[in-house]
Amino acid sequence: MVQKDKTLETSQVEEEPSPSPVSGEACAEAPGPVEEAPSIGVETTGHRKFISGVVEGFYGRPWTMEQRKELFRRQQKWGLSTYLYAPKDDYKHRMFWRELYSVEEAEQLMTLISAAKEHGIEFIYAISPGLDITFSNQKEVATLKRKLDQVSHFGCKSFALLFDDIDHNICPADKEVFSSFAHAQVSITNEIFQYLGEPETFLFCPTEYCGTFCYPNVSQSPYLHTVGEKLLPGIEVLWTGPKVVSKDITVESIEEVSKILRRAPVIWDNIHANDYDQKRLFLGPYKGRSTELIPRLNGVLTNPNCEFESNFVAIHTLATWYKSNMNGVRKDVVMTDGEDSTVSIQIKLENEGSDEELETDMLYSPQLALKLALTEWLGEFGVPHQYNSRQVPHSGVKSSTIDVSSLDASSLCSTTTVTAVFQQPIMSPAVPSLCPDPHSHPMAKRQQEVDVEKKESDEEPMEMVVEKQDESEAGVEVDPEGKHVGPILADKMAEDLKPMDTDKESLAESKSPEESIQEDSGSDIAPMQTDEQLKQDLFVPGPNEKPLYKADPLTIEDLSLLAELFYLPYEHGPKAVQMLKEFNWLRANSSIVSVNCEGKEPEKVAEWQSRAEKFEEMCCSVIQMFTRLSNSANRTILYDLYSYIWDIKSIISMVKSFVQWLGCRSQSSAQFLSGDQEPSAFRGGLAGEFQRLLPIDGANDLFYQPPPSMPTSKIYSIRPYFPKDEVAIYTICKEMYSEGIEEVPFPDQDSDLLGDRLVGGFLTLSPDYGFVLEDEEGICGYALGTVDVKPFIKKCKLSWIPFMQEKYHKPDCQKDLSESEKMMLSFHEEEEGLPESFHSNFPSLIKVDIHAKVTDPSVAKSMMGCLLSSLKANGSNGAFCEVRQTDKRMLDFYSKLGCFEVAKMEGFPKDVIIMGRSL
Repeated sequence: MVQKDKTLETSQVEEEPSPSPVSGEACAEAPGPVEEAPSIGVETTGHRKFISGVVEGFYGRPWTMEQRKELFRRQQKWGLSTYLYAPKDDYKHRMFWRELYSVEEAEQLMTLISAAKEHGIEFIYAISPGLDITFSNQKEVATLKRKLDQVSHFGCKSFALLFDDIDHNICPADKEVFSSFAHAQVSITNEIFQYLGEPETFLFCPTEYCGTFCYPNVSQSPYLHTVGEKLLPGIEVLWTGPKVVSKDITVESIEEVSKILRRAPVIWDNIHANDYDQKRLFLGPYKGRSTELIPRLNGVLTNPNCEFESNFVAIHTLATWYKSNMNGVRKDVVMTDGEDSTVSIQIKLENEGSDEELETDMLYSPQLALKLALTEWLGEFGVPHQYNSRQVPHSGVKSSTIDVSSLDASSLCSTTTVTAVFQQPIMSPAVPSLCPDPHSHPMAKRQQEVDVEKKESDEEPMEMVVEKQDESEAGVEVDPEGKHVGPILADKMAEDLKPMDTDKESLAESKSPEESIQEDSGSDIAPMQTDEQLKQDLFVPGPNEKPLYKADPLTIEDLSLLAELFYLPYEHGPKAVQMLKEFNWLRANSSIVSVNCEGKEPEKVAEWQSRAEKFEEMCCSVIQMFTRLSNSANRTILYDLYSYIWDIKSIISMVKSFVQWLGCRSQSSAQFLSGDQEPSAFRGGLAGEFQRLLPIDGANDLFYQPPPSMPTSKIYSIRPYFPKDEVAIYTICKEMYSEGIEEVPFPDQDSDLLGDRLVGGFLTLSPDYGFVLEDEEGICGYALGTVDVKPFIKKCKLSWIPFMQEKYHKPDCQKDLSESEKMMLSFHEEEEGLPESFHSNFPSLIKVDIHAKVTDPSVAKSMMGCLLSSLKANGSNGAFCEVRQTDKRMLDFYSKLGCFEVAKMEGFPKDVIIMGRSL
């Protein structure tokens, strides 16, 4: 596995361009002198320094300046002392590290550093020159010194040199001077450390920054031994634990690496990082790190979710963990989410009224820490904030004079651009903020290639954090020399990369939330107020008017459910685990309630139905949570969470409908894949696991349902078909067939004719494979099918067709026939069957349609998903539909649902297009 990681890392670095050194003539030093601010109060453990706080070190769009200021406010409140500035997609931090900051960017950094000092936060500026620096070139070293001099003039006192996610090889010039890669890194790090006056805080991130990256292992790594022996003792070393994303960091593992490094490490913790899987979010507590680690470390910095507002729990629980043993004398009693967590509560009660400061010295329970964080976070959801009003960061001299501590929470909260299912990194305005086709996304392709190798449950839940880098760098050819880039290539990189945000850029990129979220929607769409609606006066219904929908307020149970659905990289929360377990059981035991089960046992049937009912209740609680969260007053938090809660709501709605079908329509022969994999075994989190438990797990296009462009109050549900639904389905058939036709082609006396011809046979002879779509007004869509069309056609000829021939007499063929007469005639004519070779690949016939008033494409995807799941569960390997050549609407409709036109074969009808889809 170590070799896999190393191979991936090397291949990615080789694709990265190497910019030529940039002269600083067009850049600016600090606009002016910076006034000395009060000294930073760094947290100490006993009498030693302990670094605690947040590192902005992920791949993806960096946070805005206002978000960082809000972070400082929260850190001050919760007792975390440090912020490490290291966003991978700020190109002047990494890709173009040689470039000095412009005047406007300098003002931004000065303002940020000033804000950190106002809140007592130590600001550490990190630079990552390892992609292309020549360690033995004194001009390169001088360029690095000049860059850090500039930042020093901004008021920064603490620094970090990062050599993570780069190739181990050094250029020929460096090989003549240095005996190894480690010697080269240590040499320049020591020189910079001494040049800056040996600052109190100076961090070094090694290339072998976790156990799996150490060759051959931690204890025998020549690289780590060189770092430990040669790195000056005043320099701290960053370490992520046994893996890039470590499930557990043990005392033994820290003692081992500390011995080799000859110092206690500072943990760069990726437990809440989500930049490697854009469908996952982590809202669980800080966990898997004993508080006995605290006296054995020099610090802990969490590198959390890309979406700023989603990090409330991650940072809050880290603070709780740190304060539980900040004096380095406690030992853990509770480190699991089991029943023993009540010990913490009992200890808390016992300590009330004592001289001991409970807030700074309490036993740590992840479960209790999560509850404390969610309780405080709940209050934030009720504070009205509009998305746009907090999107644009403030900068300049004026903003640095604001007394941030005097502002309330509502004026300090901030946000970032909405991250949908497939988010883009920092990019030029010409590039859309969302990728409409996940398969065309360069990173998606890279992930698909890597996924082939990632099937073992004990592997890391990621391909490597470095993956997001490829979003902006894919397709760039590497310069043979590795040092210079042509003007055309440099221009291309300048388009794909972006420096830190400034006022002008933020204003230019500021979009409404409706523009920021991709156009599309899905089933069970919850009521969601738009920002414009929030500004309107309260609506008072008249005598004959219905009151407007009013959502219930968000509850602590809702937030607890949200956190458990998006828990941690290696585990789901208890409710999520229970839902997966119940769905697995219902699938595995569906034969108990199958329609062809002989000798049903009442007790087992009752158990299945009872558990199915409870599972549906759990599904409804997810949808209700989505509804209440969507109507929360704080739009800033909402839009950072929205794509994730939309995704889980959509898949849960589909699973709920499938369980309803299992309970009344499935066959005893239904087959399913095993569903007992570990949470980290696959990509996509909980939503991805539910997708894989459905029979059509590979139909990614049907599961790709981005959030709607405009919030809507429409609520849709999908359920199995019942005989009482026939009239409504016939009505939809007639209305949709007549769509766009001025004259009604069917007289009232033949009102059933169209329904009889298009769907009557399905409803009468194959009701087990029928689903209907409902809104508050009734049925507005249907999805019908038959698992094997050959016996279905035989049944039609034996029973359905004769009945229709009696109902509709054969018209006189000697005269011109109307549309209705032509349809009547079809019942009296022999239809040609499709060839056997076709049926072997597409045995199932389907018919899907949705009323024109339903404008959400993902509703149709969910309908098709339910229908195809039912067909595949009972043995089908392909489905087809028949569409009139002139029916452009249905041709387009089925195309968007993944159906393709099947090449014409002998025996195909002439006036009909056959469209198919493999299962």
